[in-house]
Amino acid sequence: MAKKKNQETRTKLEDINESLSGIEQKFEQHKKVIYWIVIAILIIALLVWGYFKFVYGPNYEKAKKDLSKADTELLIKNDSTAALKSYEKIAKNYSNPAGNRAKLSAATILYGQGDYKKALNYLEDYSPKGEIAGPASQALLGDCYVNNKNLDKAVSAYDKAIKLAGENKVLVASIMQKKANVLHSQKKYKEELDLYEQLETKYMGPGAMDAQIERAKTMMGGK
Repeated sequence: MAKKKNQETRTKLEDINESLSGIEQKFEQHKKVIYWIVIAILIIALLVWGYFKFVYGPNYEKAKKDLSKADTELLIKNDSTAALKSYEKIAKNYSNPAGNRAKLSAATILYGQGDYKKALNYLEDYSPKGEIAGPASQALLGDCYVNNKNLDKAVSAYDKAIKLAGENKVLVASIMQKKANVLHSQKKYKEELDLYEQLETKYMGPGAMDAQIERAKTMMGGK
């Protein structure tokens, strides 16, 4: 009985040794491949570190300085023409957060100048960031679509803006009213009515939207 157990133990040990030997053999066979994979990973890691250390970092700092200068031109010197040129240059030359914000600033000035098409180009390329700037940018995008007669896209932009606004009731209410106006122009009176009822119930208070609700009901034929 003891002899049988010893044989079983030796067999198990032999199996383990054979398994380990197999792994060692495979490692030896692929050692060069593994070596070059490790080297490649190290090179990629160094390249990424070098990019952020010597390229992205300095560029971002310069972009922030340029952005600060553009803000000064707009807010202190009240020179929107010079500020727009600066914002457009930053937006073109930098793909970092400063360049992203420059797109929104350029679009805002262009919208104020009535150049909705050019403003739209910047806004469509803008990545919404921030609790205020995020929803505000999408609301402005919706406004640009309205002025470019693309009402379906305007509604979609307002929906995104509402979602980004989250619990900010003032922003949500303002954007919802923009959306309701577009729905009215599209003759989607039932959707318009639903929106006004939501506004009154959740945001504006009883009676605040009575005139708008009555108008929507009248357009629906008194339903």
